[in-house]
Amino acid sequence: MGKESDDAIPQEYPYFWSKGSSIALPDFLTKYKPSMVQNDGTKPWIWVEGSNRNKDTAESDATTAISEAAALSKEVSQRVEEIKNDDSIPMRSSKKTGAKSKKDVREKVQADAAQKLKDISIKHNYVCGKWLIFAPADKVDAIWSKIATSLISGPLASTCAYLTKVATSPANETPHHQHVICLYIPDVYDKESVTDVMKVLLRNHGVNLSGVKSDLYTGVGLDSKHSSGIPSTVWKTASLLTDSEIKDLKDAYFSELNVTSTSTAKPDEKKDQPSIAIKKRPIPKRKLQEDDPFASEDEADAQEVEQKQKVQAKRKTGKRIQSSDMDADADESDKQKTKKKKSTR
Repeated sequence: MGKESDDAIPQEYPYFWSKGSSIALPDFLTKYKPSMVQNDGTKPWIWVEGSNRNKDTAESDATTAISEAAALSKEVSQRVEEIKNDDSIPMRSSKKTGAKSKKDVREKVQADAAQKLKDISIKHNYVCGKWLIFAPADKVDAIWSKIATSLISGPLASTCAYLTKVATSPANETPHHQHVICLYIPDVYDKESVTDVMKVLLRNHGVNLSGVKSDLYTGVGLDSKHSSGIPSTVWKTASLLTDSEIKDLKDAYFSELNVTSTSTAKPDEKKDQPSIAIKKRPIPKRKLQEDDPFASEDEADAQEVEQKQKVQAKRKTGKRIQSSDMDADADESDKQKTKKKKSTR
């Protein structure tokens, strides 16, 4: 019927951790990294369970709730199709006649459906859901590890969040793949609690949030491509905090992160300074030019011209110089000969 199994905690699953597990959380996170675990159809998620699980969740009638929600979504899909094909409903609204456009009528039906889904959730005590977080493949291990640790012994442990999971890697390599991380909360309609979790995720983890999705929505298969057009999330981030509030929280996180990184790097910088000073010795200009393996062709050409001019000048004074090439070694040899002549005078 749907995807309710995606939210069900698996039994005797090696990629699931709880406080009763025989392995410590840090070891579990090191052993099972989302970037390294490949989904072959049997391990789509890696799970970590906190200690704040809502006891009422187990008593909910999820099956009945999903059945009613599925019937509603089907009804809405049919109504949306009817609106699309109804020529009596104009494409654009009219202030003169008061006629509403197809878009207006469709969105009203979808908004009413979202309210009805909320009513179904509350009636059957099936109000749990999750914050959706997306992480790129090259950063997912670090982000996942921090969120999982935070849920057990960090800032998230003091919120209502009680469970988290991360998608493993696809069987086939996918360019620009994004891993979804779900952080479960007991009641998606408790706006205050949902917002508290959001603030911690932004301020303490700096993650990119997509929205809050009800487990009921997942069970029905309600996503952004669903034919009903019902919004696929109960909350969008902008419905809970303003853009400036979101930015301030994330800026505070990254600012603190940069300060920590800088303070950590300073001791190393100071440690390196004496050795740098010792190594820095005056080097003869000629030797530097001859030994530099990174010198450009233009620099090499200039040196060759300079050497030729010196040889010509020496020939004019009557000094004979035997040389088969004009490279740096020949020039150095000439210098040594000149020094010997001066010392015999």
